[in-house]
Amino acid sequence: MYVKILITTDWYKSAVNGVVTSVKNLEKGLIAQGHEVRILTLSENLSSYTEGNVVYIGSIKAEKIYPNARIKVPVRSRAVAYILRDIIEWKPDIIHSQCEFSTFSIARRVSALTGAPIVHTYHTIYEDYTHYFSPSVKLGRNAVRLFTRYIARHTSAMIAPTAKVKNILLGYGCYTDIDVVPTGLDLDRIISKATHGELAALKERLGIPTENKVVAYVGRLAEEKNLDEIIEYFGKIKPDKTTLLIVGDGPYRRNIEDKIRDCGIEDITVMTGMVSPDSIKDYYALADVFTSASQSETQGLTYIEAMANGLPLLCRADDCLEDVLLDGTTGFSYVSFEEYAQRLNTLLTSDNSLMGENAAGLVRERFSLDSFAKGAECVYGDVLMREYENKVV
Repeated sequence: MYVKILITTDWYKSAVNGVVTSVKNLEKGLIAQGHEVRILTLSENLSSYTEGNVVYIGSIKAEKIYPNARIKVPVRSRAVAYILRDIIEWKPDIIHSQCEFSTFSIARRVSALTGAPIVHTYHTIYEDYTHYFSPSVKLGRNAVRLFTRYIARHTSAMIAPTAKVKNILLGYGCYTDIDVVPTGLDLDRIISKATHGELAALKERLGIPTENKVVAYVGRLAEEKNLDEIIEYFGKIKPDKTTLLIVGDGPYRRNIEDKIRDCGIEDITVMTGMVSPDSIKDYYALADVFTSASQSETQGLTYIEAMANGLPLLCRADDCLEDVLLDGTTGFSYVSFEEYAQRLNTLLTSDNSLMGENAAGLVRERFSLDSFAKGAECVYGDVLMREYENKVV
């Protein structure tokens, strides 16, 4: 089956987040399967233009809504109208929307003009982000439910990265078809090939003592990631010959720095700031354990990247980790400080090579680009078949 797919997304290559990773990997996987793919996204300025298979729509900053967010310029502008005419003449078979805001409205417009059905991937649990846009958690959550139902009404199918997300969508009252398709990873790109000497040199550059074990958190520094909990726990445990490595940056950085100081663990904590996507894999390889307390993840791609590099997980129990974090096999989950302390001690004092091998094997089996693309293909095929049957009837 050859399909022309228009992927619409508010975030693309200039940003570093799970949506961007998912979009780029889906694009690569679909092209490898022989499909034609175009991307429609927001540019970093007011200019609208086309570059290769990517269409950029002019946008303005909207950081008061969410850090680094942007919103499109009016689609009635001459440049935007010209670009959209080219897409409409290309006539996509499927529109795969990845974001609910600026580019979703464009996806709807293209769908209305071409007849291409919309498939939408729900990447973000907005209930966990109400502090960015609503003074009231209750009002914010009600708004999220209403808005999500609106999105569902204008799609032919929705994709959830995990069963956790599918259950949330059903709880909101979204009754369109919902399929679970885990985001796949470009394993060749995210598995470190650094030598022992190169990793030792990286450890030295970071100021981490050679003999120290490394417990790593990788991701955005944001309130919803609950990194405060990990820092607090480290402050209580203060594990011997162990460094807490925090890789990433974000709007919550100053709060994290204050928390580290308040907990008295400045001497055992290293913060790298923003790291280039191409080098993050070496920070995984440097570590001995990956840790996170977030419960806002739809899938948790950094968890899977860590596992791909042979790291056991130590993460707060969450439905997104079902069938991924297998207690005692690929790491440990926890629900209390006591469990965290006990399981951290186990991971720091035991040989974790088998857990690491189990983790890497699970990722190879379930999260390849090929599996990702084929999962999306199945959804597209079902949607197109239903569209065809409806026209025949």
